[in-house]
Amino acid sequence: MSRFGNLEFEPEFSDALEEQPGPKDEGFYLAQAQSAFEVAGFEKALRFYAKALEFNPNSAAAYTGQVRALIELGEFFEGVKWATKALEQFPHDSELLAAKAVALGRSGDLETALAFSDASVEERGNTPYIWLARADVLLANKEARGEYCLEKAVILARGDWFILWLAARIRMFYQQFVAAIKLLEQATALRADAFIIWLDLGRCQLELGLRGRAQDSFHRVLELNPHCSEAHAGLTKVEYAGLGSRIAGAWHSLFG
Repeated sequence: MSRFGNLEFEPEFSDALEEQPGPKDEGFYLAQAQSAFEVAGFEKALRFYAKALEFNPNSAAAYTGQVRALIELGEFFEGVKWATKALEQFPHDSELLAAKAVALGRSGDLETALAFSDASVEERGNTPYIWLARADVLLANKEARGEYCLEKAVILARGDWFILWLAARIRMFYQQFVAAIKLLEQATALRADAFIIWLDLGRCQLELGLRGRAQDSFHRVLELNPHCSEAHAGLTKVEYAGLGSRIAGAWHSLFG
């Protein structure tokens, strides 16, 4: 059975939600899911989308959100399965088609992924996510047109840090860290208080061997979110990378 088959909240977490003011309806849980997604809380977002569907089983947005969260978790085959099921109910939903295209592309079915991406655009889809998804599929196919699609998504969502962050995460998945850094730096200019941007920025800088800059980024994360375990882990990696360089330098001096 899939580890996502039973998307229930822990009792303590459910109690905390109940204490929040306002009606607990579809809109509430979609908003909570978006908030969780924006801090890379993808498993939590899955549960919020599932709660939204309890209130409205016809919420295409909730189904699409679930597939997108699964993709971010690296559960590509699971994402394909959930998207296929949802498309039985919403066969012409452009963003759902786009999400399935990404899940297919990242799971290796590039030909079918491109077909679903084509279908998402043909359904008069012109949202930032549809173009992000198309870029994802094209980059999986190593096609230069992916660059244009990423740029189009950013232009459509001009001034939206979230789309810049998502675009950067696509770059990161395909190990295009220099391009990812450029997008993340634009995102920080719009939302300097979003710790998740600085976290991914630090990860990219570390991948490129920019230890000093990565250290600064991880420290910035901890200023904004002192309990971020990923930032602490990043700083540890920076320290080990520096130690490894010093040892290699000493070895070269002695025996080079």
